[in-house]
Amino acid sequence: MITHTSYAVEPWALRETGLNLDVLPQSESVFALSNGHVGWRGNLDEGEPHGLPGSYLNGVHELHPLPYAEAGYGYPESGQTVINVTNGKIIRLLVNDEPFDLRYGRLISHERVLDLRGGVLRRTVEWASPAGCVVRVRSTRLVSFSQRAIAAVAYEVEAVDSQVRIVIQSELVANEQLPHTAGDPRTAVALESSLDAEEDLADGNRLRLVHLTRKSGLRVAAAADHVVEGPAPTRTSSESGDDVSRLTVTSVLEAGQKLRMEKLVSYGWSSIRSLPAVRDQVDAALAGAFSTGWQGLVDEQRAYLDDFWERADVEVDGDEEIQQAVRFALFHVLQAGARAEQRAIPAKGLTGSGYDGHSFWDTETFVLPLLTYTAPSAVAEALRWRQSTLPAARDRADQLGLKGAAFPWRTIEGSECSAYWPAGAAAFHVNADIADAAIRYVAATGDEGFERECAVELLVETARLWRSLGHHDPHGAFHIDGVTGPDEYSAIADDNAYTNLMARANLLAAADVVERHPHKAAELGADAEESAAWRDAAEAMHVPYNAELGVHEQAAGYTGHQYWDFAAMRPEDYPLMLHFPYFDLYRKQVVKQADLVLAMYKCSEFFTEEHKARNFAYYEPITVRDSSLSACSQAVIAAEVGHLHLAYDYLVEAALMDLEDLESNTRDGLHIASLAGTWMALVAGFGGMRHTGDSLAFTPRLPERFSRLAFTMELLGRRLKVEIKSDAATYTLVSGAPMKISHHGETLTVSGEAPETRHIAHAPSRPAPDQPPGRRPDHREHREDRQHNS
Repeated sequence: MITHTSYAVEPWALRETGLNLDVLPQSESVFALSNGHVGWRGNLDEGEPHGLPGSYLNGVHELHPLPYAEAGYGYPESGQTVINVTNGKIIRLLVNDEPFDLRYGRLISHERVLDLRGGVLRRTVEWASPAGCVVRVRSTRLVSFSQRAIAAVAYEVEAVDSQVRIVIQSELVANEQLPHTAGDPRTAVALESSLDAEEDLADGNRLRLVHLTRKSGLRVAAAADHVVEGPAPTRTSSESGDDVSRLTVTSVLEAGQKLRMEKLVSYGWSSIRSLPAVRDQVDAALAGAFSTGWQGLVDEQRAYLDDFWERADVEVDGDEEIQQAVRFALFHVLQAGARAEQRAIPAKGLTGSGYDGHSFWDTETFVLPLLTYTAPSAVAEALRWRQSTLPAARDRADQLGLKGAAFPWRTIEGSECSAYWPAGAAAFHVNADIADAAIRYVAATGDEGFERECAVELLVETARLWRSLGHHDPHGAFHIDGVTGPDEYSAIADDNAYTNLMARANLLAAADVVERHPHKAAELGADAEESAAWRDAAEAMHVPYNAELGVHEQAAGYTGHQYWDFAAMRPEDYPLMLHFPYFDLYRKQVVKQADLVLAMYKCSEFFTEEHKARNFAYYEPITVRDSSLSACSQAVIAAEVGHLHLAYDYLVEAALMDLEDLESNTRDGLHIASLAGTWMALVAGFGGMRHTGDSLAFTPRLPERFSRLAFTMELLGRRLKVEIKSDAATYTLVSGAPMKISHHGETLTVSGEAPETRHIAHAPSRPAPDQPPGRRPDHREHREDRQHNS
């Protein structure tokens, strides 16, 4: 979309200067507003035309059966799908009895701006009705970070050149009709009319609807209140029914006069509270927001984001698109998790219904690392949600004949709902990914209370899983067989290197926390004997290596598999999973997404520099990036081993995944993990940042396109700013006590007295690796040539 002529490149905004119905569904995703609790897609105020209506509450879902051709023990019986809850965005407008519909009349101008500093979506429209009456409409929309149950709209209509009769209908609408979904399995299952009415209200300017989901039994309430300003006489009336509650405002405007309405909407839901309790919840939230007022909400939103950008901003000189894209990414990742508060962070955030609204390992592996150093409280809440789902994870482990907890591959409320075992439920590495996120959070924040109250339990139960899932062979080596790693084109493999290395770190960390928190460990029944068994397994962990090739194997025997016939592939054959049977993919050397390469980033200390270079060169020619999670991981290691041009191209792919709709599914919602991967590629890739335990190291190197890269991160109460230029890096302690860091292997202490500047070592010179035919990342120069020619 960013390449469309209607989209401008700006450092702090995404601006659309014309309405383009051909990319309307995509624009609804990129213009979505959320705070992690409430999500509103960027639909037009009047509701139509639309691509996918979307109003979401984190955790609100409906159940549906998972049919199987053949029954099997341990198969999940029902799936969970996020549902479109009551829509509070809709504000319909009639001009002299003609509906304000941009498909009719004459659209004079149309602009939308997502303000990344203010956290609002602004829209300005000038439209002539079929009868020739011209009006100007301005709206500003927000989903509040400071008051998590609140979303709001300020809507203003101005008569431009003649008297007009105006009718505004502000609505709460449930059970909206949804478009039919495509056959892509990543698209959400559309569950229509899943809300049963319990109560409706229209009283003066106040509206309310309460519904109950039919199968999952969740009670959902939405309420709205309004402030209306217009010339006399401006009149209001209201009415309500099962699925619609409506305020109608009528006025006559002379040329130059305006009618303004401020609409505040509150949401609430519960699986256990009564109807009166949920009703009172949304009424109370609305009363609080009403006392704050529209301008107060706007001011609170800006203050919240000012604080965030001070801690999280990434500055890129030399590439305006990447500068815009990384701030767009940071904003949407913040929106996905800021106020989730013991709920999951879905793969699409609350921007669309793709992936059925499920949360995957994406959250812990890609999203939480970014938030750990920029918005750590969101990380603690996300991990507390995982802890709250431990009963379901323990039950799942028991069902599978395992100890500890088996966290689900995909879920909304904590139980497994992956209907395909090999590519889903066998991916046990999600347990180590959760442990890794907890380890990182504690190391970055020093939050001992969280470690004792939450991390110990997560680490102990995941360690138990690994010890029961794996086994020692007669020679003492520890193996984990029959699992699926990050590469979903290689299922049910023995000794997946990523899984084994992440499990190794999990086991060691669990043993350490048992020693640090013996009383908490005792409550969980973990003792010295059990933790010693974890250490034994970790120290004996087998990581497959092909000595003849000099490379680590993605899994045992992987390098002996037949190569995929890449030369026979056409561009339209990708993604391969939609055109070839998994049976064929599983038995050949073809990588969907970075697996061993990701292990070299997450478990960097295990690999030598030469290992990394050789492994990267081996896996590049067989990695097809049929997943949006791959490019950012490849960017990090490409930068580390010296392929800066290639790392830059992978950065561009990750950064523009949604802004250019590279996988043709942005309509279903944004790829939150790929957005987080933009930060990862810049900070861990070109910044070379590695944080392991007490060690914080940087090996920065910039691609030719960048003249400067700067980023800020928080660690143990300190705020560090890193500024990188082509020949030197400067480290500035913005606040906090002095800290030790490493720069290209040199240890230095950074204090508040003065910045520390060091020379940047040149990247090693190595032959450029190949990629599969037709899957080479798009070079920026080629991309710009196409844009110029178009």
